Amino acid sequence: MSEKTAFTFLHPLRVRWGECDPQGIVFNVNYFLYFDVGITEYMRALGYQGDNILEFYTVNANADFRGSAKFDDELEVGARCARLGNKSMTVAMAIFRNEELLTEGALTYVHAERGTQDTSPLPSDFIERVVAFEKTSPERS
Repeated sequence: MSEKTAFTFLHPLRVRWGECDPQGIVFNVNYFLYFDVGITEYMRALGYQGDNILEFYTVNANADFRGSAKFDDELEVGARCARLGNKSMTVAMAIFRNEELLTEGALTYVHAERGTQDTSPLPSDFIERVVAFEKTSPERS
């Protein structure tokens, strides 16, 4: 189970009406949209934005649902690089309402050369930024 304190990076997010289903709770697919917001803001916190972005492609995404968010809930999306490989990385994700874990999951990304979609090694400066940023060093594989 993910603990909020395990995450160096947390991004605030408020649930909008259109993200809820007829039961009045966040429709499950929207948690992946929240993960996407979290990883985008994580990369921005590392200094990758605008013309300085890196190309990544999602190759795996999963989520386990522990609780339900509702309209107007204030959430925090946690992102933590859990593993750095040669050409890929896995990011642990979690969504919290206060201290309550609502959803946890992982996203695995493969790095690619900009504009070609050809896989390539993770840039060394990216690896250095991630290792310096995280409270817990990512597993290396």
